[in-house]
Amino acid sequence: MKHKLSLASGVLPEFGAVDVIEAGGAAGYDAVGLWVDPLEWTAQHTRDARAALAACGLPVLDVEVVWIRPDTRLDDHRKVLDVGAELGAANVLCVSSHPDEGETVAQLAALCRHAEGSGMRVALEFGIFTKVKNLAQALGVLDRVGHPLRAVLVDPIHVDRSGTTVAEIAAIDPALLPYAQFCDARGVRPDPADFDAVITDAIDLREQAGEGVLPLAAMLQALPADIPLSIELRSAALREAFAHPALRAKAVLDATRLWMEQLA
Repeated sequence: MKHKLSLASGVLPEFGAVDVIEAGGAAGYDAVGLWVDPLEWTAQHTRDARAALAACGLPVLDVEVVWIRPDTRLDDHRKVLDVGAELGAANVLCVSSHPDEGETVAQLAALCRHAEGSGMRVALEFGIFTKVKNLAQALGVLDRVGHPLRAVLVDPIHVDRSGTTVAEIAAIDPALLPYAQFCDARGVRPDPADFDAVITDAIDLREQAGEGVLPLAAMLQALPADIPLSIELRSAALREAFAHPALRAKAVLDATRLWMEQLA
C-alpha cells in the first residue's frame, strides 16, 4: 500500500503559497496543497508559486477553498479553479454552507463545466460545519450534479464527527475518489450545535496519525489502494511547537510515514 503524501495548506495556515511549497519540498512530500483566496490572489502570486513549484519539483494535489454560500460569487469560485489550472492542480476542494441544496448542485455543476479540459476534479467535502453534513448527503448532491468531473473528499475527522461509517466509505464508487485527506483526532467530539466548538475541533485539535482514536487503519483500507493523501493536520499544538514551516511539515510527514510503516 503506497500512497503519495501531500502537504495540506492547513498544516501551515499562517504562511503563503511559496512558503508552503518550499516547506513541502524541504520535508520530502510528494505534492502540496495551496490556499487560494480569490479576493487576494494576484498574477504575481501565480508566477511566484509556479517558480517555487518548478524549483522544488512538486505537483499541486489541490487548491482550496471554494466555499459556496449565499454571499459568495460564482466568478470568484471560478477564479480559484483558474489559478489551480495555471498551477497544474489535480483537484479543487469545495464545501457548501448554502441553505438551498439546489443552489449547491447548480454551482458545483457550473464549476465542473468550468474545469473541463483543465485536468482538475471538483471535490465536495462534507462535514458537520457545512450544510452537506455527511457522506450520504454529499453523494446525493453529486448524483444530482451528474458531471464526470465531480468528486467527493473524505476527511477522517469529518467522517467521525458526522457519524459516517467505514462501510459507507468502502462503498463509494472509486471513480469519485481522486484523493482523500488524512489525520487523526481525539475521542471527545464537539457538540454539533456549537459551531465555534466544531471549528476549533477541526482547525486546532487534530492529532498525528496514531495519536488519536480514529479507526484510521480501517478508513485507509476502505479507500482505493493507491489514493493520494493530503495530510490535513491542523493543530494549534504543532503550530506552537514548530514555528518554522519546514520543521512543522517534516514533523507531520515523519509521524504519518512512521504510522504507515507500522501498519504495514
